[in-house]
Amino acid sequence: MEFKNIVVAVDGSEASQEALNHAVELARQSKCALTGFFIIDGGWPDFIGNDWQSSKGARQEFLDYIFKEQESQAEAARMQFEIAAEDINDRRFSILAGDPAEILIAQANAADTGMLVVGQRIFQVSGRPSLRSLSKRLVAKATRPLTLFP
Repeated sequence: MEFKNIVVAVDGSEASQEALNHAVELARQSKCALTGFFIIDGGWPDFIGNDWQSSKGARQEFLDYIFKEQESQAEAARMQFEIAAEDINDRRFSILAGDPAEILIAQANAADTGMLVVGQRIFQVSGRPSLRSLSKRLVAKATRPLTLFP
């Protein structure tokens, strides 16, 4: 099966390395484009709510901490992608923001996605617990070819 674009979710952790390696190999074999992406989870304010019992600035300090952690993780993901895909000329990496599950589903259904490759434990390093059911949601809602790794 030939693809024009292999799309892979990368989070800079070991959870995404096997999927990334597979996506790189598919892109090499198909001589096609490789697109990697990381998602900054924009749902933390809603996830933690507003009912913090501590000091006035504690909630914002926590959100600032999470954002800095995600920025650091995004840079690790970019480096992980660049190292793995260094010999692929038609490669690109982007950082997206929003709900990781919704963005992954959108990527799985995008017209320019030949195949989405993703690890089932992706974005759980600092992600929300709701991502535990991500693989089931992706399988149910993906309209493009999808490869899931444990």
